[in-house]
Amino acid sequence: MVNLFSEKRLERIFILGLVVLLVALTGCEALDSAASADYQSAPPLPTSEPFVGVANSNQPAPTVPLANTQSLAPTGNLETDIHNVASKVRPAVVFIGIEQNVRSFSQPVPVGNGSGAIIDQQGHILTNNHVIEGARLLKVTLPDGRTFPAQVVGRDPATDLAVIRIQASNLPTLSLGDSNNLRIGDWVVAIGNALGLEGGPTVTTGVISALNRTISEENGASLYGLIQTDAAINPGNSGGPLVNLSGEIIGINTAVPGPTGQGYQPYGIGFAISINEAKPIIQQLMTQGRVTRPYLGVGTLTLTPAIASQAGIDMQRGVVITDVAAGSPAARARLQQGDIIIAVDGKVIANDAELRQAIQAHKIGDTIQVTILREGRQLTATAQLAQAPTP
Repeated sequence: MVNLFSEKRLERIFILGLVVLLVALTGCEALDSAASADYQSAPPLPTSEPFVGVANSNQPAPTVPLANTQSLAPTGNLETDIHNVASKVRPAVVFIGIEQNVRSFSQPVPVGNGSGAIIDQQGHILTNNHVIEGARLLKVTLPDGRTFPAQVVGRDPATDLAVIRIQASNLPTLSLGDSNNLRIGDWVVAIGNALGLEGGPTVTTGVISALNRTISEENGASLYGLIQTDAAINPGNSGGPLVNLSGEIIGINTAVPGPTGQGYQPYGIGFAISINEAKPIIQQLMTQGRVTRPYLGVGTLTLTPAIASQAGIDMQRGVVITDVAAGSPAARARLQQGDIIIAVDGKVIANDAELRQAIQAHKIGDTIQVTILREGRQLTATAQLAQAPTP
């Protein structure tokens, strides 16, 4: 399970904050005083615009060609529904054992574990990238006691998702739900191999506490559009499903906060990747073993009121460009370090998450209009998105 608040992560955040503050304070001085001919003066943006995120989007959920597992019909009795969900879902939640060959041992040695959900009769299993990353040997154990070696089909560190596969028959499977329909307060069930305990997956219940959360993992990756729940999630639950009362996967359990810098351990907070965010990633991993995505080529940080105030910037929201990759679409569009992105295609951008989602809503080769604030002037640049380089 990902620890979100380790000492190393807090140190990185502090250093990054200092760097960005210096960029915000000095970057504008290095900007060209005249607007490039490739820019157009942009009309004033609306003062506010509703943000439509992954979990409450009106867009239809992407389709993934998986087994059509029958969903449960909630009875209206919570206790009965939870019993039904546990009976249906538990058999399809697997224990993923991570093993490595050690020279002084004759047999592979277990070095970690996590959870996963079987999503079709071909043996595809959905889990987290951080569960299987760096593994030399994977062994999957079903609740019925069957054990199989597994191969990695594909993984995506940027979204912390992975698909592995076992060769087996007569597999229990789970269907993917629709996280667009979720509401705060909905009952959910988290199932996974908490602490690697013997005897099969652990079942915990709770509600959806919030939607569209953003967190940063220890490896520096940011995860967006997350579901926050108070269902107990523990080490070993990573990669296990968060399901609704119909027994459908609506999230992939991913992270819990570790102790804060003051030593306080938060409780009742867990995060899951929303399934509608995951579906296009799963599709690509299953069909091509990797994920291709559109790419602008900028390093960014959300503009906070504190940074804006200290830097003397008359802007309370947006995304500060901290660096521009050489040869990237952003470089060709003449975006610069210190520019503040405030809109894409006319839609207000308030933070990193919204910028990422705006870019990911496009295809490679699409042209986007990026509205920026530079030296107090509002300008619009045209950028053609390219394929993101392989990490």
